[in-house]
Amino acid sequence: MNTYTKKERNMYLIGLMGQNMIYNIIGTGMAFYFQSVIFLPAMAISVIMGIARVWDAINDPMMGTIVDRTRTKWGKCRPYLFFVPGIIMVTTILTFVNGQYSGSNSAVTNAVIIGWAGISYILWGMTYTAGDIPIWGITALMTESEKDRSKLLGYARIVGGIGAGVIMLSIIPISQAVGAKLTEGGMTQAKGLQYGFIIVTVVLTVIGTVAFQCAAYAKERVKQPSDDAKGFIDNVKIMWGCMPFRRILISGVIKAPMQILGLVAMTLLSYYFGDNGGDGQDYMLYMVLLGGPMFIGQFAAMAIVPKLCEKMEKRKVYNVTSIIGAIPFILLFVVYLIDGTGLYKWHWIAVMAVLFAVAGAGVGASSVIQSIMIADCVDYDEYRTGYRPDGVFFSGQSFITKLGAGVSSFIQGIVFAAVGFSGDAVARCNELLAASPKEDFMFATAPEFEPYRFGMFFLITIPAAITCLISVIPMRKYEITNESHQKILAELNEKRNIAAE
Repeated sequence: MNTYTKKERNMYLIGLMGQNMIYNIIGTGMAFYFQSVIFLPAMAISVIMGIARVWDAINDPMMGTIVDRTRTKWGKCRPYLFFVPGIIMVTTILTFVNGQYSGSNSAVTNAVIIGWAGISYILWGMTYTAGDIPIWGITALMTESEKDRSKLLGYARIVGGIGAGVIMLSIIPISQAVGAKLTEGGMTQAKGLQYGFIIVTVVLTVIGTVAFQCAAYAKERVKQPSDDAKGFIDNVKIMWGCMPFRRILISGVIKAPMQILGLVAMTLLSYYFGDNGGDGQDYMLYMVLLGGPMFIGQFAAMAIVPKLCEKMEKRKVYNVTSIIGAIPFILLFVVYLIDGTGLYKWHWIAVMAVLFAVAGAGVGASSVIQSIMIADCVDYDEYRTGYRPDGVFFSGQSFITKLGAGVSSFIQGIVFAAVGFSGDAVARCNELLAASPKEDFMFATAPEFEPYRFGMFFLITIPAAITCLISVIPMRKYEITNESHQKILAELNEKRNIAAE
């Protein structure tokens, strides 16, 4: 059966790792940067994210349509992997080149700062989509074997998780360390941290881009059924008309607040357990102790899920892992309610490490099974209609990912605004923490920070728990069984072989 070589697989995986590095520079680093480095008001962040996601609702299927209409000697996904990573690199860096919002600035200056944040972020989202859809869409074109494709997607999520983990573990503490050195050289604490972020962002983005570019080595082997490329409206109708895909899309959107864990956990660890304004060493320690188990659980699930899908119905795997994934979020909030000011103690660290590991497994399982099921839907719709919508269907995955980030940021902004963790209040919080002895765990214990602590622990637990449980409802009657998909693949491959003769 026509499938990818080992070298192609490895180059593709390196590319995907680089792409995930860049995504998390924005997804993790930018959230902290906007909130705690340049001090944008929480509601301004929410509005920016909301506008960006409304535009994505149009832009993502539009880009999927463009990909599906692409016909070159290199294929329809591969050409974008040659040149788009460089463009994403530029827009990623531009999101961090901004001023500091402050009540002491003029209204015009603050408006420009917010405007730049919004425009640069929207531009980043557009360019990222132009790379995200092809890099996932090509997985359905690299092989005619379902088994090989499932393996590739399993590896892809693991390697992507490694790229994400590298950034989540490093970007904030390294930026804090560089910022501390700049502060020692004469900069203010706020400016030192900002320039530290910019320097580290540029370096990590360049590394991620070089890796991202490797994905262009992958080749497309699945022949397109026809040159009858569809327009934007037709593709939207195709996407929404495919009932199995519709169920995945709705369920993925419902589950979107799971991304709050990645957004807020970095801020929580930096303040509750770290030494905000310091050299980032304490943050790194607790990130390893708590974030490490989460990544281990995530990678373990990503490795196991493709094998489970060979033995169990994918719908069952999806629903069971979603329900189980809600449990650790509920228990994490219970732990906070029991001893909200003492979670830096070692026995609580051990308990939370276990819960984060299980939570990570739920996140990892969800991401892998979603990609596998979307690829199945591409086969299903080619069998049903004779048209293969790789681009537009994987634009749905891109839409779910970015909508998740947007919804998460919107909820985060509302809660942070409600508890007062916004704008100049964050700046004052940073100053107080920087002036306090590290061993005091001031953010964890001081009464004035109780609303902030509650807001952060609420955000990383309750929305994710509720939505994980609700997300199984659309998937109860998912139409594609393992048996039916095997029959679909057999018939499709037979048609392709006849057409090739």
